[in-house]
Amino acid sequence: MNPNLPPIKVFAGTKSRYMAEEICKELGIKLGEMNIQHFADGEFEVSFEESIRGCEVYLVQSTFPNTDNLMELLLMIDAAKRASAKSVIAVIPYFGWARQDRKDKPRVSIAAKLVSNLLQAAGVDRVITMDLHADQIQGFFDVPVDHLYASTVFIPYIQSLNLKDLVIATPDVGGAKRANSYAKYLNVPLVLCHKQRAKANVVATMTVIGDVKDKNVILIDDMVDTAGTITKAADLMIQEGAKSVRALASHAIMSDPASERVQNCGLVEMIFTNSIPFNKNCPKATIISVAKMFADTIRRVHNFESISSQYLIK
Repeated sequence: MNPNLPPIKVFAGTKSRYMAEEICKELGIKLGEMNIQHFADGEFEVSFEESIRGCEVYLVQSTFPNTDNLMELLLMIDAAKRASAKSVIAVIPYFGWARQDRKDKPRVSIAAKLVSNLLQAAGVDRVITMDLHADQIQGFFDVPVDHLYASTVFIPYIQSLNLKDLVIATPDVGGAKRANSYAKYLNVPLVLCHKQRAKANVVATMTVIGDVKDKNVILIDDMVDTAGTITKAADLMIQEGAKSVRALASHAIMSDPASERVQNCGLVEMIFTNSIPFNKNCPKATIISVAKMFADTIRRVHNFESISSQYLIK
């Protein structure tokens, strides 16, 4: 780190400590000391156990369910501002509530905008996140947002598989742009799945647009929640004559019965990053760490260097 710049200090929320420890190891610094005291009624209090006056403070916390993770992050930001940190940067590998990014029917909230407002009201100076469900969420903030891409770690993994007759596919049309970026970079065909939902988390019908016969298919998505869509798409690819089907997704939400569905479907492998702690019993799952990518981004932000040069694809 540049000795002429404010010192860096990294702290972690309760459920993202594993990620912060990896990031600190990559940066060659010690994870900051912080205490979160819980009261009998469920309320909790955040306190920094070391001076952060004049420091560049990075707070690592994904905001996956339950809401305590988001509340912890808000209190951490507030405490850091009140402790005279020079700047407070929220490192949010998984940005929760991102699926609610617009009014898709009358009388609903736009939760992604609300969360951005809360973070800014708490006093955040910058946000570093990865694979937002919708790119336009960056525009909900009036502070800089560094939007990282898991393709930085996924592309080398795909190449290491040395698959012949590779096809990139997306389980729904909404992910076509993301999947097309992979297909163009790898110079392979793109296949789309068109789905119709009966209701949230329930897929009614699905059809394949494109040829997967005798192909090795990799399905690309940003998150897997109940795994209904991704497993239905995988089984449909097998029915259409695919030799093998793998899937990769940035965020492993994996709400029940997701693990069971993945195990019982035609997927050979389900590949995630560690943006969310994965503690499910799912032998088909492969977890790839993004700590090095976040550490490199923190280093570049601190040194006023470009971060776009580390992207393989966007």
